[in-house]
Amino acid sequence: MGVKKQNIPDKGAAVEKDMETYTIVPYIPGGLVDPAILRKIADAAEKYQVKFIKMTSEHRIGLYGVKEADIDNIWNDLGMGPGGHIGKCVRAVKFCTGNTVCKKGHQNTMDLGLRIDEAFHRMETPQKVKIALSGCTSSCAESAVRDIGLIGTPMGWKLMVGGTCGLQVRKGKLLAENLSDGQVIDYIGKILDYYKEKGIQKRMGIFIDIIGFDKFSKAILGE
Repeated sequence: MGVKKQNIPDKGAAVEKDMETYTIVPYIPGGLVDPAILRKIADAAEKYQVKFIKMTSEHRIGLYGVKEADIDNIWNDLGMGPGGHIGKCVRAVKFCTGNTVCKKGHQNTMDLGLRIDEAFHRMETPQKVKIALSGCTSSCAESAVRDIGLIGTPMGWKLMVGGTCGLQVRKGKLLAENLSDGQVIDYIGKILDYYKEKGIQKRMGIFIDIIGFDKFSKAILGE
C-alpha cells in the first residue's frame, strides 16, 4: 500500500477523500471574475482533465480531482496564485455586492472588501480566520457567523467578532459600530495582531472567551 498523500499548503492543494487527488482554488479576490479569467479556468480544466469545477460557499471557483503532477502546470497556465483556502491563515474575504448595485446596500462592500483582502489575505494566524462583509442587515455574506464580520448601516459599519458557522453555531459579538472604512481597516489590523500576539491555538470566538470579551474589547478599542 502506498503512502497516503497530504495537503500541500505552499501550492494551495488540499488532498481529497481518495487521498490521491487534490482540490485547488485560485485566488480570485472577492470572487470578481471577467471573461478572460473564466476562459483560463475552463481551458485548464479541459487540458488537465479536472474531474469537476464548483463554485464554493466562499464565492470562489474550485477545481476538483486534480492530479499532483498537474498542480504546478495548472498554476502556470492560469497565471494565478492559490486562494489560501487551507492552513492557519486569514482566508480570502467574502462580500456581497453592497451599494455598488444592490438597492438595499448601505455601504461599499466591494471597495472595502478588496482593501481588506489586499492587506490581510493569507496572513498567518493561530487558527484560520474568516472575514465577511455585508452591505446591509440582510447579511447576504453571513457576516454574523464569521470570525470577523462587518455589516453596513446608514451610519457606517458594524464590526462583529467571534462568530462561526460550524456545527456549534456562534453569533459574533458586536465590538464597535458606525465605523468608517479607515477605522475598519485599523481595527481588523489590531484584532489580528492581538490574536497573533497571544498565540492561543483556538478559533477567534473561543479565543475571545478565554481572554474575556471586556479585556479583548479594551485591547482593540483602547477604552
